[in-house]
Amino acid sequence: MKLWATSDLHVGFEENRRAVEELPSHPNDWLIIAGDTGETPAHLEFVLRTLTPRFRQLVWVPGNHDLWTPRDWPPERRGVAHYERLVTLCRRYRALTPEDPYARWPGHGPLRAIVPAFVLFDYSFRPDTVTRDNAVAWAAESRVRSVDEDLLAPDPYRTRDEWCAARVTATEARLEALPPDAKLIFIAHFPLLHELGIPPRIPRFSIWCGTTRTANWHRRFPIEVAVSGHLHLRSTREIDGVRFEEVSLGYPKQWDPSRGLEHYLRRVL
Repeated sequence: MKLWATSDLHVGFEENRRAVEELPSHPNDWLIIAGDTGETPAHLEFVLRTLTPRFRQLVWVPGNHDLWTPRDWPPERRGVAHYERLVTLCRRYRALTPEDPYARWPGHGPLRAIVPAFVLFDYSFRPDTVTRDNAVAWAAESRVRSVDEDLLAPDPYRTRDEWCAARVTATEARLEALPPDAKLIFIAHFPLLHELGIPPRIPRFSIWCGTTRTANWHRRFPIEVAVSGHLHLRSTREIDGVRFEEVSLGYPKQWDPSRGLEHYLRRVL
């Protein structure tokens, strides 16, 4: 039994959609999908419908693209309500989500908990000299602006910052309640650490890449592996004895379709 991970499948692109369709079956294994299956519930459902029969268990967390909604939708259909619809969709396919009890990893080894989390971003991945109010303008100075500003609504929260704070507080409480001897496989779309959330080519995009509120989680909690996506920069790093896995597939120009999705799955356990 193995635990695999991928993210940023972006199946709105035909090459990515075909890669998901052609992924071989792993009937005894689990698969983490760390956000950004696409931009619509239909994209998420395509991934769930295609991969559920091929794996023993899917584990999903939302990415920023998953949370996008049209600007003309009423507030009661955007933000938290939209996220909850995605969770309901995942449950139809028995996929684990951040709203479900944390599962015990059934494979060999010590006690491990699979921890899918949704903690968002709050513009705090910025220099100390840049205030929150000036963060988006600071990014714009380098011609960088995330579509999240237009399509990722925080309703009923006033701001994405407030939604992020609520998610962090709720996740911390759940982590604190876990058995202290359980090793954690922590899964989130956004990286836990600021240093992991700075895209080299567009460094000021970092303000849409996570929150400093999670900066000490890998030391505070018994995290064995932290899985993330979002940056489309696949990597494996060890920091303070914790393995950090960035598992993105990305847009078609960022991977080799001739190798297939199988080549890009990351083995976590």
